[in-house]
Amino acid sequence: MNGEFVGRWRIGAGGVHAFGYEASWLQSKAARPLSLSLPLRAAPYTGPVVEAFFDNLLPDSPAIRQRLQSRFGAASQRAFDLLAEVGRDCVGAVQLLPDEVAPAPIDRIEGEPMREADVAALLRRTPALSGLGRDDQVDLRISLAGAQEKTALLWHAGGWQRPLGTTPSTHIFKLPLGRVGNMQADFATSVENEWLCAQLLHAFGLPVAECRIAQFEEQKALVVQRFDRRLAKARTHWLRLPQEDFCQATGTPPAFKYKADGGPGIMQGMRLLLGSAQAEADRETFFRAQLVFWLLCATDGHAKNFSLHIEAGGRYRLAPLYDVLSAHAVLGKGRNQLAPERARMAMAAHSTHRHSLWKRILPRHWDATAHRCGFPIERARALREDLAERAPVVVEQVARQLPERFPGELAERVLEGVAAAAKKLHTLE
Repeated sequence: MNGEFVGRWRIGAGGVHAFGYEASWLQSKAARPLSLSLPLRAAPYTGPVVEAFFDNLLPDSPAIRQRLQSRFGAASQRAFDLLAEVGRDCVGAVQLLPDEVAPAPIDRIEGEPMREADVAALLRRTPALSGLGRDDQVDLRISLAGAQEKTALLWHAGGWQRPLGTTPSTHIFKLPLGRVGNMQADFATSVENEWLCAQLLHAFGLPVAECRIAQFEEQKALVVQRFDRRLAKARTHWLRLPQEDFCQATGTPPAFKYKADGGPGIMQGMRLLLGSAQAEADRETFFRAQLVFWLLCATDGHAKNFSLHIEAGGRYRLAPLYDVLSAHAVLGKGRNQLAPERARMAMAAHSTHRHSLWKRILPRHWDATAHRCGFPIERARALREDLAERAPVVVEQVARQLPERFPGELAERVLEGVAAAAKKLHTLE
């Protein structure tokens, strides 16, 4: 972690995963757990909780994992084998190296400058390169969690560079999703969709990863600034900032990231944030995010799309939001569309029953959810009313910020969808 040895991950007899913290790390001023699910201690951890943490560092998509295995010649698609090949630059501060490889010095910035044509060529190749940005000329061993095709680069000296050595990437490049799911819903404008959602989240007062739409020749990408990277005070090198997603924090395998599959939901998230260094503010932000996700019909807000910054001593706090897409863009009754009645939120509201169907979630369900989470109902109602009142202004404000040639139908669907949903937050049903 930033050049300091943290511990060893091994697979023992019977394929049991084991991880133990190094004694020097336990005594370090920088000491903190890799995960809330793996608190600092001298005794090693074994079993599924270890495997779950590391498995969550990899892409969710089986297809991307398969390409990753093929590209790097990994022994299997297991987390241990894949991360042996691509664990040099993971989400957060983790770097995974074989026992015989010593970490290189981190007090420098090393990169190979890239022209626009170079970036465009990399983006063209990204789906064929496992979605992780390695090409034939440069050994860029990066692991980015998620289900979307993406790569990562370094911004330095006023231009894009391939990071070399221990230099981390600073920005993630996300490509258009195209057709998604069994219904082949058209997310060809996912880049613009995610950018638009980020602007709306920010306008509603929520912290969100900074991003912009960029064009490299004919290749379009959403360029997202990594909030798990920070330039050192001396400006000589980039630091990796420890973080983990809610699946990792709760010891949940990525296959169970959705509440419907047994993963963490709103109540588990609110309980987790009770231990935050800024618990009151973070719990309110998380609850507000659930309401805004409902306005956006952002149905993919699962546990891997919420993260924590982990600080020295094991303190932690909620990280900015990221990876938010609006399903308003594909709602409808036609072919390749999602019927509004079938849209489900990744994290359900709770009253006496679970309520995940987007169209059937009512204001009283949010109040009941707040009560079950130990969050003041009066505050939950105030948040609802605030969002409902602000929505028309937010929609108008964001509409004025749209860049030239922004897809008109997408903007209309999402902005009108948010405005219509906001009116229902007022309704006492």
